[in-house]
Parts: sequence; C-alpha cells; structure tokens
Amino acid sequence: MTASGWLQLALILLGVIAITKPLGIYLVRVLDPEHEGTTFLDRFLGPVERSIYRLIGIDPKHEQTWSRYAISMILFTAIPTLFTYVLLRLQPHLPLNPQGLATVRPDLAFNTAVSFSTNTNWQSYGGESTMSYFSQMVSLVVHNFISPCVGIATAAALVRGIARSSGATSCARLYTCSCQLR
Repeated sequence: MTASGWLQLALILLGVIAITKPLGIYLVRVLDPEHEGTTFLDRFLGPVERSIYRLIGIDPKHEQTWSRYAISMILFTAIPTLFTYVLLRLQPHLPLNPQGLATVRPDLAFNTAVSFSTNTNWQSYGGESTMSYFSQMVSLVVHNFISPCVGIATAAALVRGIARSSGATSCARLYTCSCQLR
C-alpha cells in the first residue's frame, strides 16, 4: 500500500474513533425511552415527529407487542420492495431515462428489489446499462436508507424485549409470547 493509502486508512480510523462516543450517546438517548426528548435534534425534529404520529394515528407512549413489531417491520420492508419492483418494471415509461433503457426482466426486478430491501445489495446486472437514472435514484437509493433503519429498529425492539423479559410492560410480552409459539 502507498503512503497515501495508509494516510487515508489512518484518517478513517481516527474519524470512526472520534465519533464513536458521541454517536453512542446519541443512540442511547434516541432508543432509550427514559431519555426521550433529550437530544439536540428534538427542538427541530420533535414537531415533525409528533405531526407524523398524529397523521398516522400512533400514540408514542403506547408500547407495541411482539406481533405489532413484526407486522410493522414486514410492512415497512414489503411496501418499498413492491414499489421498487413496479418501478423497475415500468422503467421505460418513467423520466430520466435518456439511454432509453428497456424494462427490467421480472426475475431481475424481483431479485434487485428484495436484495436492496434486505441490505444485501446484490447486483447481477450492469448498473449503467440496465437501470435508468430515475430507477437508481428513486428506488435503490431509498432502500440504502430504509433497510438499515429497519435493522436498527429491529435490533432496538429485540434488546427492549430481552431487557424487559421479566417486567410488567407490554414489551415483556415480546419475549413471553415468542416462547409460547414454540
């Protein structure tokens, strides 16, 4: 490796080390209900979050059961997956397709939609010769944001369920009910 490569590696490592503690503190404050409303972004994003909760009829103080968590995760993944599949199948009729790329084959559209939804991002095609700019921007980039969000939310739900397995809250049912399904 060249000196420039070593320098880049050192800068990346220093950057990761520098943000580890502040990012960890931020995540604890966001994911732990006891610290609710204590991040620096709450002043700006709190009203937006509360508006979205009101719009879709969610009470943020009401905890979910394991089945509600599962349904939420499946829907939050399935709807964008279906959207991506349809978008890839309709690609020739959508804007930002200056090369006039054809419709993506059904099997490839399904494979691409599922792989980006599951954050594997497996690509069995040449991006520039198969996907239009619009397809890449609107569907694939959206999945690069949504799929890690689903992973973080699922991990938070799992940790809460394990931490409260002996408690009296509805999150305790996450652990109890999953054991009863065996």
